[in-house]
Amino acid sequence: MSDNMIIHSTESNGEPMLNPGEHFEPLGNGISVIVSDENHFSTDTILLAHFSAPKKHEKVIELGSGCGTVSLIWCRKSPPRSVTAVEIQPQAADMIRRGVLHNKLENVITVINGDLRDLGGMVEFGSYDMAAMNPPYKIGGGGLVNPNENKKIARHETECTLDDITKAAARLLRFGGRFCICQRPERLSDVLLSMRNAGIEPKKLRLVQQRKDKAPKLFLAEGKRGGQPGGLVVQPTLFIENDNFELSQEMIDIYGDYKEKYL
Repeated sequence: MSDNMIIHSTESNGEPMLNPGEHFEPLGNGISVIVSDENHFSTDTILLAHFSAPKKHEKVIELGSGCGTVSLIWCRKSPPRSVTAVEIQPQAADMIRRGVLHNKLENVITVINGDLRDLGGMVEFGSYDMAAMNPPYKIGGGGLVNPNENKKIARHETECTLDDITKAAARLLRFGGRFCICQRPERLSDVLLSMRNAGIEPKKLRLVQQRKDKAPKLFLAEGKRGGQPGGLVVQPTLFIENDNFELSQEMIDIYGDYKEKYL
C-alpha cells in the first residue's frame, strides 16, 4: 500500500475533528458516519449495503465510497475480515478516514484516495471476495449537470463510466467473487451488458418500488466473476412503503436501529 495514498487529517485529543458544515449521522448500533451537504447518503445507499452485506471471513472493497456509509454499515454488526474504501475526491476520502477513527474501525477499514481505474500498487488485484458500488446514475453529458464539482462527480459519469466500474471490479475480484451495484431501472440493460462484457455474469436482480402502485425506482444487481452464463435469479420486489404509506416491515428491518430516524 502506498503511504502517500493513505488519508491524513488533523485530530484533537485523539478524537477526529469535524470540519465546518459536517456532522455525525448515526447509522445504528453505535456506528456513525460524517456527512455534509456535498457528501451524504440516501436510502439507495442503505439498500446497497444490505443487499451486498459481506460475511465475517470476507475481504471486501467499496468503490466510489463517498462519505463511507456502505463500508461503515458493513461493520455495524459483524464486520468482515477487511474493508477497503476507495474514493477519488480527497475531501470525501478524508471524511471517511475520520469516520473510521471515530468508530475505532482502523483495524478493519483501509481508506484509499484514488481512481478506481488506476489502483495498481494500492490494492491486491484478484483477491477480493466482494466489490460494491453505488455509482453515478446519469450518463456523462446527460441531463442538467450540477455546478458543484463534488455533487457532479457523485451524480454524473464524469470521472468514470459504467464500463470503467465493471472492469475495475473484475480486476479486483477473485474467481467466483461477487460484484454488487444499484442503479436506476432505465439503465438495467446497460448494467447487465457491462457486467457480462467485463467477465462478471449477472446472477441476482431485485427491483425496488416506493409502493405497489408505483413503478420501480431502483434495482439491485449482483454478478459473479467468471460465472457461467445464465441463471439470473429475480428476487421478490422490495417495497419501501406499505399500503398505509408507512415504512414496510422489510424496510424497518433493513434500517435496523437507524429506523428511529423515520419512526
